[in-house]
Amino acid sequence: MTDAHRAQPDGVRIAATADVDDRATIRSGTRVWHLAQIREGASVGRDCVIGRGAYVGPGVRLGDNVKLQNHALVYEPAELADGVFVGPAAVLTNDEYPRAVTPEGRLKGGADWTAVGVVVGEGAAIGARAVCVAPVAIGRWALIAAGAVVTRDVPDF
Repeated sequence: MTDAHRAQPDGVRIAATADVDDRATIRSGTRVWHLAQIREGASVGRDCVIGRGAYVGPGVRLGDNVKLQNHALVYEPAELADGVFVGPAAVLTNDEYPRAVTPEGRLKGGADWTAVGVVVGEGAAIGARAVCVAPVAIGRWALIAAGAVVTRDVPDF
């Protein structure tokens, strides 16, 4: 471990440049790299790797041995089971009807939408730059191709 990491109990390593909210839970052996952001209420399991510039939204739940590659974006209320791989720059969305403004032209706020999540089963892999458009469920050990746009549930295996 270098000076660029903050030592934590239980072998957790967090880069000094990472932004980890004090209300997030990070379990033993997890490594959080440069410029990653983990928001309030997020739960990150044991022995996970959160890559450079990755984002974990408020209340997101990651199981054990999850890998979020560089610049992966996981928006709330996503749930990722044990052993999930999310490739570089992949996005798990949370808004079925994304708009900046209401029909009246007022800037939308939190009360103007309901977050929907992506649920990813054990051992599933999501390729680089794939986009999972919530709400969808990715089955256990499923493989999502790099660059795919997922708009429907994907079965196990």
